[in-house]
Amino acid sequence: MARIGANIRISGIVQGVGFRPFIHKQITDHSLCGFIRNTSKGVEIEIEGEPERVRLFIDELWTKAPALAVIKDVKAEYYDELKKYTDFQILSSQVLPGRQALISPDVGLCEDCRRELFDPENRRYRYPFINCTNCGPRYTIVKDVPYDRPLTSMGAFPMCALCNKEYHEITDRRYHAQPTCCPDCGPRVEYFRSGRSKALGEKALAEAVKLLERGGILCVKGLGGMHLACRADQPESVKELRRRKEREEKPFAVMARDIESARLLCEISPAEEKLLVSRQKPIVLLKKKDPGACLEISENDRLGVMLPYTPLHELLLQDGPPLLIMTSANLSDRPIIKDNGEALQELSDIADGFLLHNRDIVARCDDSLLWELDGEPYFTRRSRGWAPEPIEAVLPGPALSLLACGAEQKASFALSRCVSSAADGGSEESNGTAQVFLSPHIGEGKNFETLSHYEDTIKHYENLFDILPQALICDLHPDYLTTRYAEKRAAAELLPLIKVQHHHAHMAACLADNGLSGRTLGIIWDGTGYGTEGTVWGGEFLLGDYKSFTRAASLRPFRLPGGDLCTKEIRRITLSLLTDALEWAVERDDGNALSAVDKTLSRFQALPGAEAARFQLSQGINAPFCSSIGRLFDGVSALLGIRDRSSYEGQAAVLLEAAAKSGTEAALPYAIMEKSGRLLFDERPMTAALCRLLQEGAGTDELAARFMNTLVEMAADLAGRIREKEGFEQIVLSGGSFQNLYILTRLQKKLEAEGFRVYRHCRVSPNDEGIPLGQLAVGAAIISREVPHE
Repeated sequence: MARIGANIRISGIVQGVGFRPFIHKQITDHSLCGFIRNTSKGVEIEIEGEPERVRLFIDELWTKAPALAVIKDVKAEYYDELKKYTDFQILSSQVLPGRQALISPDVGLCEDCRRELFDPENRRYRYPFINCTNCGPRYTIVKDVPYDRPLTSMGAFPMCALCNKEYHEITDRRYHAQPTCCPDCGPRVEYFRSGRSKALGEKALAEAVKLLERGGILCVKGLGGMHLACRADQPESVKELRRRKEREEKPFAVMARDIESARLLCEISPAEEKLLVSRQKPIVLLKKKDPGACLEISENDRLGVMLPYTPLHELLLQDGPPLLIMTSANLSDRPIIKDNGEALQELSDIADGFLLHNRDIVARCDDSLLWELDGEPYFTRRSRGWAPEPIEAVLPGPALSLLACGAEQKASFALSRCVSSAADGGSEESNGTAQVFLSPHIGEGKNFETLSHYEDTIKHYENLFDILPQALICDLHPDYLTTRYAEKRAAAELLPLIKVQHHHAHMAACLADNGLSGRTLGIIWDGTGYGTEGTVWGGEFLLGDYKSFTRAASLRPFRLPGGDLCTKEIRRITLSLLTDALEWAVERDDGNALSAVDKTLSRFQALPGAEAARFQLSQGINAPFCSSIGRLFDGVSALLGIRDRSSYEGQAAVLLEAAAKSGTEAALPYAIMEKSGRLLFDERPMTAALCRLLQEGAGTDELAARFMNTLVEMAADLAGRIREKEGFEQIVLSGGSFQNLYILTRLQKKLEAEGFRVYRHCRVSPNDEGIPLGQLAVGAAIISREVPHE
């Protein structure tokens, strides 16, 4: 019978995910011969056999691959001059020029390993580092590719005879599982107190549980960094953790022993449960059963909950309390701590004890954080479980490797690598598919430590994925550390540098996230973004595409007395809004509005700092204009008595959203004005109406809802007016303010009812973490415009 051969090259996440055992089974089923080996580009297979069986084998690569495998491409070259293989062999890995192999994200403990963890008859019973090809550390232990044990931090642990046998047994679940180990040959846990080692192994776990049981604070080493843990059911322990960590009010996450334990605190839908138990094991923001409960953990109506994702977590929660605070172990605004020595030194005044281990964390990777929306993740932080797996995006123009440097808040970056490209690179319609490697969570890019982590992670990504940027893209803001990094590197390496306006990048990010192009209205709402004329933007309606945009509409600019101080002392914003509303009432000779605003203004003028703010407003000194929806939320929150100070970004907006429980669909009056060809949302009638309703005794729950309903009505109104003039049907919603699900869901529904095609983010966060994707798209479009047509 005739036979043919095929050389097959597969790219994607195909290393460390049980791919070679899968191939062995397929080879056996189809009676084929040849070889397989890992390469720095992915996997290479060469097979010979009957033509029909060879072709079926290739087809089944797509349909029967292991759950953790992500196949991006399969290239097969057939040949007739057979090499006459007589068996099937697994060859040593091969390093090729131009790496294209992908690294799997870290994967939560699988059910098979969990059963073995608690099986007294299993040799890995209660072993805190049990793993297999279906779970365990991946990205966080990788030093280099190909993904082989010597190139991971597990290279320090030679396998014992039994582990080595499993590792080489093709039918074993641990076949070529690079982190595989057991109590005889693998890492071990160690308990420290007062800087000294006190116990190992089971005794270390027992000491850690005792500490938690009596209300102490424990530092636990996880996959991508350290956590600080304490009992979630002891308010005094939680408050003490806040005091020591200097985290006054920002919510903590909770790790629950299991779904049943999580249900003690939260409502959990089937879709939310599916995300909680998924292999990524993210933190899911769930509705509290009692909004007034657990206020020391989360002051709003949601609680961030995750399930154990490492065997060490499983043991802690099975032996100890079923609900633990589990928050990133870091000092204020600095990256999560990953090394034992640093933890013992830097956290000595915070943690009472340390449960550490001797497997090094190569790459930091903080927990992912998301909502469930229509059955899918809606990210506020895309990190552990997803990074560094790339997303595919269609970028305009020629195929280039680019580095997008992100913004400042939620600092992040993205690297692009071409997968395919159009023959003509000279127009936006000639697009190429790129792999976009989004960074894990970096932190707030405001200090040297975070910048150092940011630079190290860029270097690590560039090495792992063999990407040498041909151009850099950054934000317009001249003072962002990420902008300065881009400027310095571009100058040193003689690379082109493209600067992209913040909100244009947001708009482009949502377009690329959804695989869109063409003329679009971007409704982009956030806290701060540097405008093209040097003012603060944040309530924008941008009409355009990847290459360019016009500012079709925005929030009417108002002043921020004290500049950045307004992000903390948000009552200063209220003073500004009330001052403007008072002038509006005087101009209109509206006695009722004038009286209501004047009384409210008098109350705010008596608060600390008001005199200085009034002076700044009257003189225009250190009182820059802004058009920010985020700052509007802050000012209205203070007006309604929800908050007059903010201890973390977005606090007032989150609490205002949580306050809206009245169920009313009523809105408030507002006006639309036009200035220099731009439509403006005039919030002054709304501010005056809020003052009047407050004095009439309206509840905060009603007014919070009516304020947000007004924003929805205004946005739909402006979109309709812009459509009448410009003609378009596609709208994208992006920016940190669209983490407000009340507004997001209502606005999308209303716009769709009015005939628009409306898109929100689905693969990246709407906040500044998602900006690098948009920077890549805009940068690629600008480059395509500058590249001559061939």
